[in-house]
Amino acid sequence: MDQDTPEVVEDEESFADRAYRKVEELIVSLQVEPGTVLTEQGLAAQLGLGRTPIREALQRLAREHLVVIMPRRGIQVTEMSVAEQMAALEVRRELERYVAASAARRTTPGEKARFSEMAELMTRAAAQGDEVTFLRLDREFNVFAAQCARNAYAEAAIAPLHALSRRFWTLHLRQAGDMPQAAAIHSAIMLAIAAGDEEAAAQASDRLLDWAQGFTAKTTVP
Repeated sequence: MDQDTPEVVEDEESFADRAYRKVEELIVSLQVEPGTVLTEQGLAAQLGLGRTPIREALQRLAREHLVVIMPRRGIQVTEMSVAEQMAALEVRRELERYVAASAARRTTPGEKARFSEMAELMTRAAAQGDEVTFLRLDREFNVFAAQCARNAYAEAAIAPLHALSRRFWTLHLRQAGDMPQAAAIHSAIMLAIAAGDEEAAAQASDRLLDWAQGFTAKTTVP
């Protein structure tokens, strides 16, 4: 019995992670709009997963401010506002600078090659107007950079801020966004990390947040 326990736990964790990724993508990609009320049963049926991993995913998303759990009434996807996004960006600026510089210092040669590859792929996706690929690469970059910083506390702190920013970006992309410009700014961070240049990575990170705040200021509340 004891020999089987680790495998069971690993399976449960993988289902919970899968549920989180799928529900988070539904919310961040706006397939589920702000204000929508969800149910565990409905999500489980839609995604083909059990209610237990769905419940765990929703609890995690509630901690990340993407949903609000309303007892006996369901789970509501949070609304968005310019003021809230600006507040998130203030915190994200400090964490983003740390992550970029730390990743530049701590990446392996193989990881550096991946950053270079992501820069090329994101530039291409932007040039082609491929929003889906661009946003997926943006998520991959955020997750990968945080992992390469090799600080679990920073990684946990910045993840929900990235999710909130991606959702805001998705909503306002056509209104005030400029994908080629965004790709160039992101690519500068990726290439600085790939080069192992901590100072350049930190400076490029600040330019990204300057752009994000300017982009946010140009949007209107939905």
